[in-house]
Amino acid sequence: MRCAPFSFRILFSLVLIFAFLGCNDGPEKILPSKVTITESVYSSVTIQPDSLYQVYAAVGGILDKIFVDEGDSVSKGTLIAQIINNTPKLNTQNAKLNLELARENYSGSNAIIRALIDELNAAELKYKNDSINFTRQKNLWDQNIGSKVEYENRKLAYELSGNNLVLLKGNFERTKSELKTKLKQAENNYQTSLIATEDFTVQSKINGKLYALFKNQGEIINTMEPIAAIGSAGDFIIEMLVDEVDIVKLKIGQTALITLDAYGSKVYSAIVNKIYPRKDERSQTFKIEAVFIDTPEVLYPGLAGEGNIIVSQKENALTIPKEYLIGENQVKTEMGIIEIVTGIQDMERIEVRSGLDAETYLLKPE
Repeated sequence: MRCAPFSFRILFSLVLIFAFLGCNDGPEKILPSKVTITESVYSSVTIQPDSLYQVYAAVGGILDKIFVDEGDSVSKGTLIAQIINNTPKLNTQNAKLNLELARENYSGSNAIIRALIDELNAAELKYKNDSINFTRQKNLWDQNIGSKVEYENRKLAYELSGNNLVLLKGNFERTKSELKTKLKQAENNYQTSLIATEDFTVQSKINGKLYALFKNQGEIINTMEPIAAIGSAGDFIIEMLVDEVDIVKLKIGQTALITLDAYGSKVYSAIVNKIYPRKDERSQTFKIEAVFIDTPEVLYPGLAGEGNIIVSQKENALTIPKEYLIGENQVKTEMGIIEIVTGIQDMERIEVRSGLDAETYLLKPE
C-alpha cells in the first residue's frame, strides 16, 4: 500500500483540527445539579460587652477624684469619680436651717404658737366669765330683778366672747396646720439637698469592668457628657448590622456564622436573640444582636468581623449557577428561553423549584 503524499497528510490533519474546533465553538452548556443549598443574610459584626452603658453625672462641677482605672473590675456601688461643687453644700446648710426653724415653730416654743396659745387661754377665761355673768343676770331677769338693758348687755358680751373663742380656735388650728405643712416641706427640701450632695459621687450600677474613662481629673463635668463606660466583664454580645432589604427574612433563634478579623478564617456559631425594630436612617440598616454558642477565648470591645445569618437550608435541591439566570426567572436551553420558578439562593447558586428538570441542558447567556 502506497502512503499518501506528505502534503495530503498535512491537509487532512488541518481539516480534523478545524472540525474539532468547530464542534466546540458553540455556547457553553451545563446540566442542573442537586446539592444542599443554604440561604443566608450577610451582616457586619462588632463585639460589645453585655450590659454596656455610659456613666453620666447627675450634677455638674469639677472632677475632683477618679477612683478606678480603665480595665479595672468593678462591683455594683463601686465609686467611680468624685465631683466637687460648693453650691449644693450651701443649699444643704440653708435647708437644714429652714428645717430647724420650721420644727421650732411647729413645736410651740416659737413666739407665734405661744402668742396664739396665750390669746386662746385669755379668750377661754373671758368666755367663762361672760357665761357666768350672763347666767346670773338671766336668773335675776327671770325673777323680774334688774334691768333689761343690763340683761341684754350680759347676753351680748357672752355671745361675742363665744364667737371670739371659736375664731381663735380656728385660727390656732389653721396656723398649726400651716406650720406642720412648712415643717414637712422643710424636711423634704433638706432630704433633697442631701440626695443632691450624694449625687456628686458617681458609682457603678452593675458588676463588671470599666472599659473607658472619658474625662480627666480637674475637667469640668456636666450632665450631658459621659464620664465612663462600664459593661460586663465576661459576657459579650454580637452587634450585627443588616441591610433593610434582608430584615424581613430574620427571626429570633436563627443560627449565625461569625468570623472575626482577630481570629482569621475561624468560624464561630451564634444564635440571634434580639432584633431592633427601628432602622438607622443614616446607614439604612437594622441592628441585630446575637450570642455566641462557642465563644472565642479572648474578646475585646470593638472587635470587628463578618456574619452570615442562616435563614433557610434545603438538601438535594435542584440548582443552577446564578450566571445562567436571565433576569429574575428565565434560562436559555437548547429549545430556547424558558421560564422557571426559583427558590432559595446563596452567593453562587439558586434553587429551581419548577420549569426545569435535571436532564435539560442550559446554555450560558451571551
